[in-house]
Amino acid sequence: MTDRMRAWSVMSPGPMARHPLVLEDRPVPMPGPDEVLVRVRTCGVCRTDLHLCEGDLRPKRRGVVPGHQVVGVVTAAGEQAGRFRLGDRVGIAWLRHTCGTCSACRAGKENLCPHSRYTGWDDDGGFAEYCVVPEAFAYELPPGLDDIQAAPLLCAGIIGYRSLKRANVPPGGRLGIYGFGSSAHLTAQIALAQGCELAVMTRGEGNRALARELGASYVGDAADAPPGRLDSAIIFAPAGDLVPVALRALSPGGTLALAGIHMSQIPPMDYTECLFGERDLCSVTANTRQDGEELLRLAERLSLVSHTTSYGFDATSRALTDLADGHLAGSAVIDLR
Repeated sequence: MTDRMRAWSVMSPGPMARHPLVLEDRPVPMPGPDEVLVRVRTCGVCRTDLHLCEGDLRPKRRGVVPGHQVVGVVTAAGEQAGRFRLGDRVGIAWLRHTCGTCSACRAGKENLCPHSRYTGWDDDGGFAEYCVVPEAFAYELPPGLDDIQAAPLLCAGIIGYRSLKRANVPPGGRLGIYGFGSSAHLTAQIALAQGCELAVMTRGEGNRALARELGASYVGDAADAPPGRLDSAIIFAPAGDLVPVALRALSPGGTLALAGIHMSQIPPMDYTECLFGERDLCSVTANTRQDGEELLRLAERLSLVSHTTSYGFDATSRALTDLADGHLAGSAVIDLR
């Protein structure tokens, strides 16, 4: 194994036109005592990576390597790491460390741990040829999922799944989805498999065409009011001005879940029009490992399809630019194979 690798790092956050991602030559990281070293095969591109590059989400340190939807092969292990064998295929997701002792961790809510750490934000991620991860936070991947298909599941799929749970859709209920990118198109497949009726409000004809293809009963523009009331809704777009729009579309007793880690300012809302009638508004914060395990089993059982656009490693910056410019439908995946 070589002792050098290439990695894309965020040196000076800013618009993608200013090239905030820089391709560097670096030493291959050494796994800590409880970590495994993973040779990256594919890495999904998440809107959170874009927020990090552009500075909407402030990097925890200069030169961090983004990428937190990693599929790869274990090539080395720390002295205390025995969960995986060399050559095993694993997934690396956003959540990479929790303390295990705080009240949130003890209550099974490790996504709320105040000492949590995240792949591609606190620690280097998968926009590189190698990365390390604590073995307790790596996922064993179902053999039926190939590398390209598996990558978007590791954040887009997991967060979408948690958002769907948080949205509290009643059996056979009517779900509204605002924004239809990587996470939303996977969540839509789960919701439809569970018997939901789906209304999608999104920008871009490519996204709207994908929503129709997957089986949405109504597809409109991002700020359109769907015909009839929604039982539940999820906003995947990082657009705060959609919050009152979605709340007005809810039936009394409905729930709106906000799926993103970053959102623009939410405008003032009329209480009677938007919240009265016991409408619930909730956020989604990261995920638990249980969410990840459940989603991967569900993906295999339901044969979820990640609609992907693949980019070579040298085109990583272009993938983020295409995402920023709204040129993608579905998920972008960096292919290092």
